[in-house]
Amino acid sequence: MPHCEDVLVEEHLRELATRLQGPARLKSDLLTEARHGLLDAVEAYREDGVPATEAQRRAVAEFGSPAQLVPSWQAELAVGALRGLSLRMLAIAGVLVVAGDLTWHGASWSDGPQPPAVYRLLSASVDWIWMGALLLAVAGLVVVTVSARSARPGLALAQRVVGAGLTGILLLGMLAGTALFAWSIGLWDAALTWPPMIIGVVLAGAAYFSLARAARGWLRATAR
Repeated sequence: MPHCEDVLVEEHLRELATRLQGPARLKSDLLTEARHGLLDAVEAYREDGVPATEAQRRAVAEFGSPAQLVPSWQAELAVGALRGLSLRMLAIAGVLVVAGDLTWHGASWSDGPQPPAVYRLLSASVDWIWMGALLLAVAGLVVVTVSARSARPGLALAQRVVGAGLTGILLLGMLAGTALFAWSIGLWDAALTWPPMIIGVVLAGAAYFSLARAARGWLRATAR
């Protein structure tokens, strides 16, 4: 609990916290660093004989207002959100690409008549979608790495383009994957009780949920 003389500092930090959106850990780190800086400034003023309340006011004014601080901090949070989304997409899309065919391996209907051509096209499209997601995830990590070393204006646009691409390809992958599963059940009744299919659907659902949360976090961080 903050001491009475720290109230202005905590109020300033709370206002900053309400205006910032992004990865919880990174946001917490920024606010913790800000708290330490503010309290150090207050202590320095107090050592010079400045009264407690005035020391807080000076420290807060010197540190900067939310209007001054939030744009750069929010940009850092947006980069962190893109990093998280890219890493999660890289891991999950990689698993989906590798494990997708295993869902069908050894199925009782695999030796039967070939499914319609449109179905085969949809199935191939799902693989291509997640391959595209892998490439976009790599691009996202490259943009994040370059952004950490440079402040060129064009990088902000690149971050938004890659983030929007990852979000869009996630929606496309979810729609295509769901349609493929529904169509598979319609073609083969046994698909609904095929263990690899059941496991695949559960894992895919968890993956979609995880990626959707990461994409939502990026959208919120970028919208601020």
